[in-house]
Amino acid sequence: MSKGWLGIIVVGLGIAVIVALFSPWASSHPDGLEKVAEDKEFIGEAEDAPYEIIPDYTFPGVENEKVATILSGLVGIVIVAALGFGFAFLMKATRRRNGGSHNPGAG
Repeated sequence: MSKGWLGIIVVGLGIAVIVALFSPWASSHPDGLEKVAEDKEFIGEAEDAPYEIIPDYTFPGVENEKVATILSGLVGIVIVAALGFGFAFLMKATRRRNGGSHNPGAG
């Protein structure tokens, strides 16, 4: 990985961590989609997600709501970063196995 990409990744993760640290002080008003669902009176038709890793930003065993929200955000960052790095690793390994870079537009 080049130093340029490493810098971008570090800055991106740093920004994500800062956002997670300040997330408990975000607006308590519903987001746009939820607001429209309430205004148009179809919010009750929504279904729960098929899985919940950290439901409603609560963290098991943490009583303080703001700390639980921050921890939930940090865990989310770790999960998304791990998935992203894993996908990038697989793509690089696939490219290496196939004999280098492949440009589908050339030819």
